[in-house]
Amino acid sequence: MHTLLRRPVNLKRLARSFSGVTIPPRYKNEPISSFLPGTEERALLKQELEDLKTAGPVEIPLVIGGEEIHTENKAQQLCPYQHDRIISEVSLADENHIDKAIKVALHKRKEWELTPFDRRAAVFLKAADLLAGKYRNKVLAATMIGQGKTAFQAEIDATCELIDFFRFGVQYAQEIYSNQPELHSPGVWNRLMYRGLEGFIAAISPFNFTAIGGNLGGTPAIMGNVILWKPSQQAMLSNWVVFQTLREAGIPDGVMNFLPSTVPLFGDIVLASPHLAGLNFTGSSNTLRTLWKQVSNNCIMLASLTNKSGKYEMK
Repeated sequence: MHTLLRRPVNLKRLARSFSGVTIPPRYKNEPISSFLPGTEERALLKQELEDLKTAGPVEIPLVIGGEEIHTENKAQQLCPYQHDRIISEVSLADENHIDKAIKVALHKRKEWELTPFDRRAAVFLKAADLLAGKYRNKVLAATMIGQGKTAFQAEIDATCELIDFFRFGVQYAQEIYSNQPELHSPGVWNRLMYRGLEGFIAAISPFNFTAIGGNLGGTPAIMGNVILWKPSQQAMLSNWVVFQTLREAGIPDGVMNFLPSTVPLFGDIVLASPHLAGLNFTGSSNTLRTLWKQVSNNCIMLASLTNKSGKYEMK
C-alpha cells in the first residue's frame, strides 16, 4: 500500500493566486420556523428568553476599529412592555469618538475595496449561516424583549429577513459585477470596473426592524464600502447581536464601526464631513427632512470654499 504525501496548503497564498471566476451559491428565502407546542425551536427559544432575563442588563460598548470602548455617558434600553426592566446599558459616542471612527474607516477603505469580491461575499454568507444557526435564538430573544415582538414577528424580521438581506445581497452584487460590455472594437476588450464609494457611509437605523439595522449598517460593505453605524437606542441589544455576528463571520476591524449616539450629535458630525459618501437612513419624515437639509447646506458651503489647489478649505 502506498500513501500519497502532500505538502501543507497555504490558504492565504492559494487565495491570492486563485484565477477562477467564482459564483456564490444561488439562494432561496430562509424557511420560517413555526414555534408550535412541542417543537425543538420553541423549547430552545424559551430557554434563550429565560437566560436573557436572568442575565440582567447587557453592557454594550462602542466599537471603533475593533476596539471596544466603554464610556461614562450611557443610555438605558428598557423593555417596552415592562418599563422597570433594564435590558442593556449602552455607552454613547461623543464628538471625539465619531471623529476617530471617521479616520479609522477612511484608513481601512482602500484595503477593503481592493479585497476580492468572493472574500467580501464570504463574510456575509458566513454571517447568514450564523444567524440561521448559532445566533438565531439570541437575535430572536433580543428582538422580542427589546422591541416587543412575538416569536413569529421576530422570526420573519430578525432572522429570516436579515438572512435574506445578506444572502441575496451577495447574489445581487455578483449579478452587478457580472454586468459587462458585450460589444468590443477589433483588438479591444472593454471591461467595466465597479468601485466602492470614495468616503464612508453613515447608517442610521430604526427601532422597529432588526433586519433593517443589519441591512443599513452592514450590506454596503459587500460592495467594498466602509460604514459608521448608529443603531437606535430602542433596538440596541438586537443590533449588538447582529454586529457580533458579523465580527465572528470575519468582517475586518474598521470596515464597520458600531457607534451608539444621539441622532443630532451623530448627524451634525458625519453630515459636515467632506468624506461623507452616502447616508443610509430609515426613520421619521421629520428627521429625514432635517438630515436632507443639512446635507444640502453642507454641500453648498463646501462647494463655495475651494482654494486654489482645488481642495476644500473651511473658513
